[in-house]
Formats: sequence, structure tokens, C-alpha cells
Amino acid sequence: MKPAAVDSRILALAAQVTESSDRDVPVLLLKLKEILNSTSLGSKESQKIKQDLYYYNLVQYCLLVLKQDYSRLPGGWATAAQLSEILSQCCVGLEVKEDPEEFYNKLLPSAVDNLLFLGRRLQARFIRAIKDEEKSEFLRCFRTVTDAICWLFGGHIQLTECVLQSNHFLQLLITDDVETATAMMSVLQNILRANSSVLLHVDEKILHSVLDELVYKLSSTTNPVTGNAATKVLLSVAESHPQLVELLSTRYKGLRTLLSKQWAGKGFDRNLNQLSDLLYSESCRKGEMQRLHQAACLIQAVWRGFQTRKRLKTLPIAVTALQRSFRAKRKQELQHLKRLKEDETLRQQLQLQRQRAMRLFHERQLTLLEIVHAGQVDRYIQETEGKAALTIQRHWRGYRARRKVHQQRQSLKQHKAAVTIQRAAHKFLGKCQRKRKALSPWKEPKELTSAQKLALQQKLDDYIRLHQASQMSEEMSKELHRQAQEKLAQYLLRSSLDRRAEQRREALLAQVNTDMELLMSAPSLMEATEKDLDVFMSRSVPVACKARQSHNTMLKYTRWPWWKKLGDEFMDYDMIPDDVLNTEFGTLFIGGSKSS
Repeated sequence: MKPAAVDSRILALAAQVTESSDRDVPVLLLKLKEILNSTSLGSKESQKIKQDLYYYNLVQYCLLVLKQDYSRLPGGWATAAQLSEILSQCCVGLEVKEDPEEFYNKLLPSAVDNLLFLGRRLQARFIRAIKDEEKSEFLRCFRTVTDAICWLFGGHIQLTECVLQSNHFLQLLITDDVETATAMMSVLQNILRANSSVLLHVDEKILHSVLDELVYKLSSTTNPVTGNAATKVLLSVAESHPQLVELLSTRYKGLRTLLSKQWAGKGFDRNLNQLSDLLYSESCRKGEMQRLHQAACLIQAVWRGFQTRKRLKTLPIAVTALQRSFRAKRKQELQHLKRLKEDETLRQQLQLQRQRAMRLFHERQLTLLEIVHAGQVDRYIQETEGKAALTIQRHWRGYRARRKVHQQRQSLKQHKAAVTIQRAAHKFLGKCQRKRKALSPWKEPKELTSAQKLALQQKLDDYIRLHQASQMSEEMSKELHRQAQEKLAQYLLRSSLDRRAEQRREALLAQVNTDMELLMSAPSLMEATEKDLDVFMSRSVPVACKARQSHNTMLKYTRWPWWKKLGDEFMDYDMIPDDVLNTEFGTLFIGGSKSS
């Protein structure tokens, strides 16, 4: 959209530029300087004028005419220098609202490139010029262009990277001329002042080329002006970032010596000393790092040597173990192969024996068939088939019955376990119920009424009246008590003697039965040994036999499944039933009773 209230001078100039030829356009564009100087720098009027100039493409015209050959144009190369200054003034402080990407990404980089190209042309003519007037004129124009470049990237810092990455800048820097080289080094120093980190973002090849040229100027010339400018630039580079100091120390190892020997006492010792100090600190740091690196390498070498020697010492043991394991494995494999071969041989022998047995069986059947009468062959074959069918049926029914029993075994086992658990649970619940009844709190009887008390008292009086107790004196009571005690003592004595006699009879009877059993099972006299003789001479052998059998029975009882002993957890182990303890006692007689 066209802005309102445009300066009439801009409109007239735009019309003249449009109608004029290419030869007259640069001279007409010089009028822009008067228009720009009519307002104060940074004011709103100045910004408005710059926007109008950009809108009417006058800035673009200034950019395009810089590539013309001004040697045949009015004003010569001074006009080009003034146009470069006008272009930088128009671009700095210009705020483009419509399509800013075209201005920042296309116009500004093109302006930098055209200005550097113009600087190259001026530098070439300055070097070729012979007269002093021409040299001074070209040098003045060259410095005007470099100032315009500095003014441009000073207003747009992002252009510093474009300046360094341009091929024209490096070609301008690589020159043996003192004046132009000094001017370009001042441009480089201004770039570092505007953006100190720009060298870290440019291509490494460009950075190395710039540093190579600066160091070359220090080493190839003795001019103090060039040396001072190069030293200032290198100092700015070193102060911008520590990484660049490391690069200078690494890439140019003799730079510090060159500075101290060749440029000491040339009038810029302060900058020279600062640069030397930076390089020295970096070299010291690198020396320390190198020393630490060498120490680390030495430690690693010693440690690796120790590890290698240790591994070499243990290598024979490892080799021996490996050989042992390999031989053992090979022996196992050979044994396995031998076993497989033996199994295969045995299988073949069994198969051969089976074939021979079948052949003999068939031959025997054929022989029997030859013996049997021709009329009885059919009946014989039927009988044989019947027997074979019965055999097959018997085996099939046995297999089916075993499979059925096997299938029902688990369910039967579960059923028995459930019954055992239920029985134990019922016993436990009954025991708990009995305990609950036994431990139930005592309930006081209901209080009797007066009538009930009188009735009970009447019954008691009647009973006492009918059953009167005989009167007995104290002496009679004592005598009666003494007689009762004597009779009780006599009874207890007789019962103790009778019990001992009964136990002795039972023991003798058990001994007789045991001896009789031993005699019946004893070997003949010809087969008897000393061990058999000890059985009859030692009376403790039957007792030991009984104890061993009881112990074995008790062990079997303790190894029963938990569900078989579930009901016995409420029973004392001393109260094990006799049928359990006497399951394997055989025919041994104990205490006169035979346990079966």
C-alpha cells in the first residue's frame, strides 16, 4: 500500500531516475544525500524518508548501479564511493513492514557483496595507479567504501558473518599494499567489536585463511603500521573467545617467539605484550595438559604391562584347564558315541533274536500243522484264533481297567482325604463343644419360695425321723477306723504280691513262647553258626528285636501323609493304638500276649 504524504523531492527524483538513461542514473542518485541530510539522524522524519526511498525502489537502484564501470561516468569513482555511503545510510535504521524477509535476506547481503566488489575494483586501480593524485583519490574512495561497509554491518550485526564469508573480503585482505591492507584489517577489527563471536560461526576454512593471512603479514613485513594493525586484530581475536586462543597456540606454535623477536620496540609494545601474555598462558596450560597427558599415558602403560604380565603368568594354568576340559569333553563325547553304538548293536541283536524267535515259532506251527490231520486243521486254526482273540481281549481289558483305575485313583485319593478331613473336623468340633460345656459358667439356682422351703424342710424332718443314725462313741469310731485301715493294708499287700506274680508268669510265658519261636525257626545243627548260637545265649536279643521293630513301626507312622494323621493331632503320641504299633511285630510274644 502506498504511504501518504511522500516528500515531493523523492517523487521527482524517482520520476527522473525512471526516465533517464543508465549513464545519468548514478549522478541523479547523488541527490539522495541532500535528502537524507535534511533530517536529523534517528528521527521519525528520517525513518519516513528511508521507507519512502525503499518503497520507490531508489535504494534498489543504488544497489544496482554499484556494479557499473565508473571510469567513463561523470564524477568517476568518487560518485561510486558517495553512492556506497548513501546506500549504507539508507539501509541503517530502515524498518521494512511489508515483506521484511526480502530486505533482510536478499537486499542487505547483496549490498554487502556489491560494496566489497566495489572495494576490490578500487583496490586494484589504487595499486595500478602511478600518479600520487590518482593514488590518493582512489585511497580516499576505498576508505569511504570500507567506512560504508562498517556503517552497514554496525546497524545490522547479522551482516558481519556475510562479510567474513564473502570471497571478496578475503581477496581484499590478501594484499601486499600497506594502506589497503591496513584499512581491511581495521574493518576486521570493527567486525570483532560489533560481534565478538562471529568467528566461531563462520566456516573453519575461512577462519584459518583469515588467521593465516594475519600471521603472514606479521612474518613477511617489517612495516610498523601493518604490524600494529595485525597485532590489534590478533589481540581482538584472542580476547573474543578462549577457543580462538587455543587455535592460535596450536596452529601457530612460533607466533609468540616471532612477536617478541621481530616486533618488540616498534611502538605498540602494549598490544604486543597483551597478545604474548594470552599466548603464553595458553601455552602454559597446554604444556600442563601435555604433561598430565604424558603422565596418564605412563600410568596406563605401566598398568597395561602389569596386566599383560599377570595374564601371561596365568596363561599356562588357563591353557592346562582348557586342555583338561577339552579332553574331558572329548572323552564324554567318545563315551556317548560308544554307548550309542552299543545300544544300536544291542537293539540289532534283540531285533535279530526276535526275528529268529518268530521264524522258529512259525516253523513250529508249520510242523504242528503237518502233524495234525487234514480234517482237524480248520478246527485247530479256529482254536488258535480263539486263543489269540482271548489274549488280545485280556490285554485290552487289562489296559482299559488300569487306565480307568489310574483315572479314578486321584478322585479316590481326594475322596479319602476329604473323609479324613471331615472326621478330624467333626472330632475337633465335638471336643471344642465338650470343652465349652465343661467350662461354661455356673448358674446359680433360682431362689426357692417360702412354700418350697417349708416343703423341703418337712421332707428332711420326715427322713431323719424314719432313718435315725445309731449312736457311736468316739472310742468305737477310732476302733472301727483302725480295723478298716488294717484290712485295706492287707488288701493292698496281697494285690501287690499277686500283681508281681502275674507279671512274672506273663514274662516267663513270653520268654517260653519266644524261645519256642526261635527254636522252631532255628537252622539245623549242620548249618548253625556262632551268630545263631549268640541268639540263644543272650537274653537281650529278643528285647532288641522287639525294640527295633517298634522303632521301625514308629518311623513308618511318622512318615504317613498329613491327611492320614489329621485326626491324631488331638491325640497324644503315647496313646498310639496297638494295631498300629503291632503291624510288623510278627509272632513275637510280649507279656504273655501274642501280637499279630
